[in-house]
Amino acid sequence: MTVPRPGIADRLSRMIQLPTVSAELAERGPEPFEDFVALIAELYPRVHADLSLERHTDFGLLFRWRGRADADAPLVLMAHYDVVPVDESDDWTHPPFAGVIADGIVYGRGALDDKGPLIAVLEAVENLLAEGFTPARDVYLSFGGNEETYGRAAQEIARVLRDRGIVPWLVVDEGGAVVDAPLPFVPGRAAMIGVGEKGVMTLTLTARGEGGHASAPPALTAVRRVARAIDRLGPTTFRPRPSIAIARMLTRLADHTPGPARHLLRVLGAAPWLTARVFALLGGEPAALVRTTVAPTMQSGGTAANVLPSQASATVNLRIALGETTQQTVLRVRRRIRDPFVTVAVVEASAPSPESAVDNEQFTLLEAALADSHPGVPAVPYVMMAATDSRHFHRFSPAVYRFAPLDMSNAQRASIHGVDEHVEVSALERGERFHRSLLERLG
Repeated sequence: MTVPRPGIADRLSRMIQLPTVSAELAERGPEPFEDFVALIAELYPRVHADLSLERHTDFGLLFRWRGRADADAPLVLMAHYDVVPVDESDDWTHPPFAGVIADGIVYGRGALDDKGPLIAVLEAVENLLAEGFTPARDVYLSFGGNEETYGRAAQEIARVLRDRGIVPWLVVDEGGAVVDAPLPFVPGRAAMIGVGEKGVMTLTLTARGEGGHASAPPALTAVRRVARAIDRLGPTTFRPRPSIAIARMLTRLADHTPGPARHLLRVLGAAPWLTARVFALLGGEPAALVRTTVAPTMQSGGTAANVLPSQASATVNLRIALGETTQQTVLRVRRRIRDPFVTVAVVEASAPSPESAVDNEQFTLLEAALADSHPGVPAVPYVMMAATDSRHFHRFSPAVYRFAPLDMSNAQRASIHGVDEHVEVSALERGERFHRSLLERLG
């Protein structure tokens, strides 16, 4: 196997230095995004010479690598090049957009989400092109520049392929990673591969009330109505709900877990109703795997410290469990609030995805590539809790998996959308190896 060409850390550093913050497009303008497109053309000349490129919307890049057969059933490798904003008050070890390389680590916003996984794809394709390799079937590289702001670019790319009658044989996007201790009571490493993802919903709760001077407030102001509504939307708003993916996850983990924990995992895998209740009691990520979550994220109302606002509102973000619908979710929220004077408006909604199989050729291919890049690490299916661009493909493509082939510690996972995001250079090289193997084994 050819060793990846040197400089992967430098190339990622240059990508990080471009502040492609989609949520700040109005302030920063489109220049960082266009500079990013120009940068990957510079860094990956064979990709741009040998693959055709289509632009969809202002931020969607679709590369096509013609294979030897199966033009209508391609492999689609996805990633996004936009990043989330940085809170200037946060204390970063290195400036978030400096792309500092130190002690075998690349630091900066996007190192893990999602420029690191993106560069692993491009490295593999560039290196294989240099060897004269042609894939067994068509390969598309689908890169979006607004995944963090609802992914309109990926949605359009998915629509274009569907309208052309192209149903991907396999789609791989960001999602799980190679992690330590995938559950609180499960030791060792595992490659967590998302076989489905929760739905996304954003709601606005609005209440009106009597305005006036704050010196003589009524019993229930607009602010208090909204606060009470938020308080009623606690962790138990939605009941725990098991899924096939969670049962599969536990069964797979049991095969690689020693001691008493193995028996516990097998029991839980065989009793989904018990799993749902146990995970809900554990809280945190285990609870989020089995129930719809509710997270208030923004509040507004009022114009002065001594004035009662006539209107107050709050924004709530929900992640909808597999098996539930957006309609059921809104109805449940309204019932829990129990206040006809609080208006619940849907800002954005996307239903949970279907579940992809784990007993098919596609998942077997992922396992084989993983054995080359991360020997001895088992492939474990799970439910993706965050939203990805691949949800737009899962409506018509049956084999969609969410896996970034990078090693991530718990601290690194916490740094995604947080402080001190970073990735090891060795992890990037293993990521390149994974995608190289995937492409070479595609036949």
